Amino acid sequence: MTTNDPFSGRPIAPEAAEVLQNFRASGGRPFHSYSVKHVRELYENGCAANGLSADPLASVTDFSLAGFTVRVYDPRTVGGPTPAVLFFHGGGWVMGSLSTHDGLCRRLASRTNLPVIAVDYRLAPENPYPAAIDDSRVAMHWLLDAGNEHGLAVTQVVLVGDSAGGQLAAVLANENATTTDPLPVAAQVLMYPMVDLTMSSPSYKRVTEGFPLVADTIGWFADHYLPKDVDRAAPEISPSLAQLPAGLPPAYVITVDNDPLVDEGANYAAALARAGTEVQYQHLPGYAHGLLTSAGRIPRGEQTVDQIAAFIRDRTT
Repeated sequence: MTTNDPFSGRPIAPEAAEVLQNFRASGGRPFHSYSVKHVRELYENGCAANGLSADPLASVTDFSLAGFTVRVYDPRTVGGPTPAVLFFHGGGWVMGSLSTHDGLCRRLASRTNLPVIAVDYRLAPENPYPAAIDDSRVAMHWLLDAGNEHGLAVTQVVLVGDSAGGQLAAVLANENATTTDPLPVAAQVLMYPMVDLTMSSPSYKRVTEGFPLVADTIGWFADHYLPKDVDRAAPEISPSLAQLPAGLPPAYVITVDNDPLVDEGANYAAALARAGTEVQYQHLPGYAHGLLTSAGRIPRGEQTVDQIAAFIRDRTT
Protein backbone atom coordinates (compact mmCIF):
# COMPACT_ATOMS: atom_id res chain seq x y z
CA MET A 1 0.00 0.00 0.00
CA THR A 2 1.26 3.45 -0.87
CA THR A 3 0.96 6.39 1.52
CA ASN A 4 0.84 10.09 0.71
CA ASP A 5 4.07 11.94 1.47
CA PRO A 6 3.78 14.75 4.04
CA PHE A 7 5.91 17.05 1.87
CA SER A 8 4.67 16.54 -1.70
CA GLY A 9 1.20 15.22 -0.87
CA ARG A 10 1.74 12.43 -3.43
CA PRO A 11 2.18 8.70 -2.88
CA ILE A 12 5.55 7.12 -2.11
CA ALA A 13 5.97 3.59 -3.43
CA PRO A 14 6.82 1.16 -0.60
CA GLU A 15 9.97 -0.03 -2.37
CA ALA A 16 11.19 3.57 -2.63
CA ALA A 17 10.40 4.49 0.98
CA GLU A 18 13.62 3.18 2.56
CA VAL A 19 15.93 5.22 0.33
CA LEU A 20 13.87 8.34 1.00
CA GLN A 21 13.69 7.65 4.74
CA ASN A 22 17.47 7.23 4.89
CA PHE A 23 17.87 10.60 3.20
CA ARG A 24 15.53 12.30 5.64
CA ALA A 25 17.06 10.54 8.65
CA SER A 26 20.48 11.88 7.65
CA GLY A 27 19.17 15.44 7.81
CA GLY A 28 17.15 15.70 4.61
CA ARG A 29 19.22 18.54 3.16
CA PRO A 30 18.69 19.08 -0.59
CA PHE A 31 21.61 19.29 -2.98
CA HIS A 32 21.66 23.08 -3.15
CA SER A 33 22.28 23.44 0.59
CA TYR A 34 25.89 22.26 0.16
CA SER A 35 28.94 23.73 -1.51
CA VAL A 36 29.68 22.62 -5.05
CA LYS A 37 32.66 20.56 -3.91
CA HIS A 38 30.69 18.86 -1.13
CA VAL A 39 27.60 18.15 -3.24
CA ARG A 40 29.73 16.49 -5.90
CA GLU A 41 31.18 14.17 -3.27
CA LEU A 42 27.73 13.41 -1.86
CA TYR A 43 26.38 12.63 -5.33
CA GLU A 44 29.28 10.29 -6.06
CA ASN A 45 28.73 8.47 -2.77
CA GLY A 46 24.95 8.28 -3.18
CA CYS A 47 25.14 6.86 -6.70
CA ALA A 48 27.75 4.32 -5.58
CA ALA A 49 25.57 3.20 -2.68
CA ASN A 50 22.26 3.04 -4.55
CA GLY A 51 23.14 2.42 -8.18
CA LEU A 52 23.16 -0.75 -10.24
CA SER A 53 25.98 -3.23 -9.84
CA ALA A 54 28.70 -3.19 -12.50
CA ASP A 55 27.80 -5.68 -15.24
CA PRO A 56 30.96 -7.21 -16.77
CA LEU A 57 31.54 -6.21 -20.41
CA ALA A 58 33.95 -7.20 -23.13
CA SER A 59 35.74 -3.85 -23.00
CA VAL A 60 35.55 -0.48 -21.25
CA THR A 61 37.86 2.20 -22.64
CA ASP A 62 38.31 5.90 -21.90
CA PHE A 63 39.25 8.43 -24.59
CA SER A 64 40.35 12.02 -24.14
CA LEU A 65 38.72 14.61 -26.36
CA ALA A 66 39.14 18.40 -26.35
CA GLY A 67 39.04 19.09 -22.61
CA PHE A 68 36.80 16.21 -21.57
CA THR A 69 36.61 12.42 -21.55
CA VAL A 70 34.29 9.83 -23.04
CA ARG A 71 34.01 6.20 -21.99
CA VAL A 72 33.14 3.44 -24.45
CA TYR A 73 31.32 0.45 -22.95
CA ASP A 74 31.33 -2.34 -25.53
CA PRO A 75 29.57 -5.61 -24.70
CA ARG A 76 30.45 -7.23 -28.04
CA THR A 77 33.19 -9.78 -28.56
CA VAL A 78 33.06 -9.31 -32.34
CA GLY A 79 33.23 -5.89 -34.00
CA GLY A 80 31.60 -4.64 -37.17
CA PRO A 81 29.00 -2.00 -38.08
CA THR A 82 26.67 -1.29 -35.19
CA PRO A 83 24.21 1.21 -33.73
CA ALA A 84 25.41 2.86 -30.54
CA VAL A 85 24.04 4.71 -27.52
CA LEU A 86 25.39 8.17 -26.63
CA PHE A 87 24.73 8.80 -22.93
CA PHE A 88 24.66 12.14 -21.08
CA HIS A 89 24.63 11.97 -17.28
CA GLY A 90 22.50 14.09 -14.98
CA GLY A 91 23.53 16.31 -12.10
CA GLY A 92 22.30 19.76 -13.06
CA TRP A 93 25.40 20.45 -15.22
CA VAL A 94 27.18 20.95 -11.85
CA MET A 95 27.79 17.41 -10.59
CA GLY A 96 27.93 13.90 -11.98
CA SER A 97 30.67 11.98 -13.75
CA LEU A 98 31.50 8.75 -15.52
CA SER A 99 31.47 6.96 -12.18
CA THR A 100 28.03 8.19 -11.00
CA HIS A 101 26.32 6.52 -13.97
CA ASP A 102 28.73 3.65 -14.56
CA GLY A 103 26.33 0.93 -13.44
CA LEU A 104 23.50 2.37 -15.54
CA CYS A 105 25.66 2.60 -18.67
CA ARG A 106 26.97 -0.92 -18.19
CA ARG A 107 23.43 -2.25 -17.80
CA LEU A 108 22.25 -0.47 -20.96
CA ALA A 109 25.20 -1.95 -22.86
CA SER A 110 24.59 -5.47 -21.59
CA ARG A 111 20.82 -5.33 -22.20
CA THR A 112 21.04 -3.81 -25.70
CA ASN A 113 24.25 -5.57 -26.77
CA LEU A 114 25.28 -2.21 -28.23
CA PRO A 115 28.23 0.05 -27.42
CA VAL A 116 27.29 2.76 -24.93
CA ILE A 117 29.41 5.91 -25.00
CA ALA A 118 29.22 8.06 -21.86
CA VAL A 119 30.15 11.74 -22.15
CA ASP A 120 31.98 13.27 -19.19
CA TYR A 121 31.24 16.83 -20.32
CA ARG A 122 32.77 19.79 -18.51
CA LEU A 123 30.83 20.98 -15.46
CA ALA A 124 29.70 24.37 -14.23
CA PRO A 125 30.44 26.72 -12.58
CA GLU A 126 34.02 26.21 -13.78
CA ASN A 127 32.72 25.69 -17.32
CA PRO A 128 29.32 27.39 -17.69
CA TYR A 129 26.93 27.24 -20.64
CA PRO A 130 27.48 26.42 -23.45
CA ALA A 131 30.35 24.09 -22.43
CA ALA A 132 28.16 21.05 -21.69
CA ILE A 133 26.25 21.22 -24.97
CA ASP A 134 29.41 22.01 -26.93
CA ASP A 135 31.14 18.93 -25.50
CA SER A 136 28.09 16.78 -26.14
CA ARG A 137 27.95 17.91 -29.76
CA VAL A 138 31.66 17.22 -30.24
CA ALA A 139 31.20 13.75 -28.75
CA MET A 140 28.35 12.92 -31.15
CA HIS A 141 30.38 13.90 -34.20
CA TRP A 142 33.44 12.08 -32.84
CA LEU A 143 31.43 8.91 -32.32
CA LEU A 144 29.93 8.93 -35.81
CA ASP A 145 33.31 9.47 -37.49
CA ALA A 146 34.58 5.96 -38.19
CA GLY A 147 38.09 7.33 -38.65
CA ASN A 148 38.43 8.29 -34.98
CA GLU A 149 40.43 6.33 -32.43
CA HIS A 150 37.43 4.56 -30.92
CA GLY A 151 37.53 2.10 -33.85
CA LEU A 152 33.75 1.75 -33.97
CA ALA A 153 31.75 1.64 -37.19
CA VAL A 154 28.61 3.36 -35.88
CA THR A 155 25.66 3.23 -38.27
CA GLN A 156 23.19 5.19 -36.12
CA VAL A 157 23.04 6.64 -32.64
CA VAL A 158 20.45 6.79 -29.86
CA LEU A 159 20.71 9.87 -27.62
CA VAL A 160 20.05 9.06 -23.96
CA GLY A 161 20.15 11.39 -20.97
CA ASP A 162 18.77 11.78 -17.48
CA SER A 163 17.77 15.12 -15.92
CA ALA A 164 20.24 17.73 -17.20
CA GLY A 165 21.55 15.04 -19.54
CA GLY A 166 18.04 14.73 -20.93
CA GLN A 167 18.20 18.40 -21.85
CA LEU A 168 21.48 17.82 -23.69
CA ALA A 169 20.01 14.86 -25.59
CA ALA A 170 16.89 16.83 -26.53
CA VAL A 171 18.86 19.85 -27.72
CA LEU A 172 21.13 17.71 -29.90
CA ALA A 173 18.14 15.87 -31.39
CA ASN A 174 16.43 19.18 -32.21
CA GLU A 175 19.57 20.72 -33.70
CA ASN A 176 20.26 17.66 -35.80
CA ALA A 177 16.73 17.61 -37.25
CA THR A 178 17.19 21.14 -38.59
CA THR A 179 20.54 20.65 -40.33
CA THR A 180 20.82 20.18 -44.08
CA ASP A 181 22.83 16.97 -43.63
CA PRO A 182 21.54 15.35 -40.42
CA LEU A 183 23.45 12.64 -38.63
CA PRO A 184 21.75 9.22 -38.28
CA VAL A 185 19.98 9.69 -34.92
CA ALA A 186 17.64 6.73 -34.52
CA ALA A 187 15.91 7.67 -31.25
CA GLN A 188 16.10 9.72 -28.07
CA VAL A 189 15.48 8.66 -24.47
CA LEU A 190 14.78 11.44 -21.97
CA MET A 191 14.68 10.37 -18.31
CA TYR A 192 12.93 12.98 -16.15
CA PRO A 193 14.49 15.68 -18.36
CA MET A 194 15.24 19.25 -17.30
CA VAL A 195 13.76 21.01 -20.33
CA ASP A 196 12.27 24.32 -19.07
CA LEU A 197 14.72 26.55 -17.21
CA THR A 198 12.08 29.26 -16.76
CA MET A 199 10.87 27.01 -13.91
CA SER A 200 7.29 28.04 -14.60
CA SER A 201 5.41 24.75 -14.39
CA PRO A 202 3.12 24.00 -11.39
CA SER A 203 5.17 21.06 -10.07
CA TYR A 204 7.84 23.53 -8.91
CA LYS A 205 5.36 24.75 -6.32
CA ARG A 206 4.59 21.22 -5.12
CA VAL A 207 8.05 19.69 -4.66
CA THR A 208 9.80 22.21 -2.43
CA GLU A 209 11.22 20.19 0.47
CA GLY A 210 11.79 16.66 1.73
CA PHE A 211 13.71 15.38 -1.32
CA PRO A 212 17.33 15.67 -2.52
CA LEU A 213 16.14 17.58 -5.60
CA VAL A 214 13.51 20.26 -5.03
CA ALA A 215 12.47 23.44 -6.84
CA ASP A 216 15.19 25.63 -5.33
CA THR A 217 17.80 23.05 -6.35
CA ILE A 218 16.91 23.58 -10.01
CA GLY A 219 17.34 27.32 -9.58
CA TRP A 220 20.73 26.74 -7.92
CA PHE A 221 21.84 24.52 -10.80
CA ALA A 222 20.66 27.04 -13.38
CA ASP A 223 22.40 29.93 -11.64
CA HIS A 224 25.69 28.00 -11.71
CA TYR A 225 25.26 26.85 -15.31
CA LEU A 226 23.82 29.90 -17.06
CA PRO A 227 25.40 33.35 -17.40
CA LYS A 228 23.16 36.13 -16.12
CA ASP A 229 22.45 37.59 -19.55
CA VAL A 230 21.30 34.31 -21.15
CA ASP A 231 17.64 33.98 -22.15
CA ARG A 232 16.42 30.97 -20.16
CA ALA A 233 13.52 30.47 -22.57
CA ALA A 234 15.87 30.01 -25.54
CA PRO A 235 15.38 26.70 -27.39
CA GLU A 236 18.91 25.45 -26.67
CA ILE A 237 18.23 25.93 -22.94
CA SER A 238 14.50 25.20 -22.60
CA PRO A 239 13.55 22.87 -25.46
CA SER A 240 10.09 22.45 -23.95
CA LEU A 241 9.38 26.05 -25.01
CA ALA A 242 10.82 25.67 -28.52
CA GLN A 243 8.97 25.39 -31.81
CA LEU A 244 9.97 21.80 -32.47
CA PRO A 245 10.97 20.79 -36.00
CA ALA A 246 9.46 18.01 -38.04
CA GLY A 247 11.46 14.87 -38.54
CA LEU A 248 12.58 14.33 -34.94
CA PRO A 249 13.58 10.78 -34.00
CA PRO A 250 11.22 8.60 -31.92
CA ALA A 251 11.28 9.54 -28.24
CA TYR A 252 10.83 7.73 -24.95
CA VAL A 253 10.10 10.25 -22.18
CA ILE A 254 9.99 9.17 -18.53
CA THR A 255 8.78 11.27 -15.59
CA VAL A 256 8.46 10.56 -11.88
CA ASP A 257 5.78 12.12 -9.71
CA ASN A 258 7.78 13.47 -6.74
CA ASP A 259 9.90 15.73 -8.89
CA PRO A 260 9.76 19.46 -9.66
CA LEU A 261 10.53 18.52 -13.29
CA VAL A 262 7.51 16.28 -13.79
CA ASP A 263 5.24 18.82 -15.49
CA GLU A 264 7.85 20.03 -17.96
CA GLY A 265 8.68 16.44 -18.90
CA ALA A 266 5.02 15.74 -19.57
CA ASN A 267 4.70 19.01 -21.48
CA TYR A 268 7.68 18.10 -23.60
CA ALA A 269 6.28 14.69 -24.46
CA ALA A 270 3.10 16.43 -25.62
CA ALA A 271 5.08 18.99 -27.61
CA LEU A 272 6.96 16.19 -29.37
CA ALA A 273 3.66 14.55 -30.26
CA ARG A 274 2.30 17.84 -31.61
CA ALA A 275 5.39 18.08 -33.83
CA GLY A 276 4.55 14.71 -35.32
CA THR A 277 7.14 12.72 -33.39
CA GLU A 278 6.56 9.13 -32.30
CA VAL A 279 6.46 9.34 -28.49
CA GLN A 280 6.36 6.73 -25.77
CA TYR A 281 5.57 8.50 -22.50
CA GLN A 282 5.81 6.79 -19.11
CA HIS A 283 4.87 8.46 -15.84
CA LEU A 284 5.79 6.71 -12.60
CA PRO A 285 3.74 7.71 -9.52
CA GLY A 286 5.32 6.90 -6.18
CA TYR A 287 8.90 7.63 -7.22
CA ALA A 288 11.25 10.61 -6.99
CA HIS A 289 13.95 12.19 -9.12
CA GLY A 290 17.04 9.99 -9.22
CA LEU A 291 15.15 6.71 -9.62
CA LEU A 292 17.56 5.40 -12.25
CA THR A 293 20.69 6.16 -10.23
CA SER A 294 18.98 4.38 -7.30
CA ALA A 295 18.04 1.35 -9.40
CA GLY A 296 20.28 -0.91 -7.33
CA ARG A 297 17.99 -0.31 -4.36
CA ILE A 298 14.63 0.31 -6.06
CA PRO A 299 13.42 -2.54 -8.31
CA ARG A 300 11.20 -0.28 -10.41
CA GLY A 301 14.29 1.63 -11.44
CA GLU A 302 15.96 -1.56 -12.65
CA GLN A 303 12.80 -2.58 -14.50
CA THR A 304 12.70 0.84 -16.17
CA VAL A 305 16.28 0.43 -17.38
CA ASP A 306 15.22 -2.86 -18.99
CA GLN A 307 12.30 -1.07 -20.67
CA ILE A 308 14.65 1.61 -21.99
CA ALA A 309 16.94 -1.08 -23.39
CA ALA A 310 13.97 -2.73 -25.13
CA PHE A 311 12.97 0.61 -26.66
CA ILE A 312 16.50 1.10 -27.98
CA ARG A 313 16.67 -2.40 -29.45
CA ASP A 314 13.31 -1.92 -31.16
CA ARG A 315 14.37 1.32 -32.85
CA THR A 316 17.85 0.40 -34.06
CA THR A 317 18.83 -1.76 -37.00
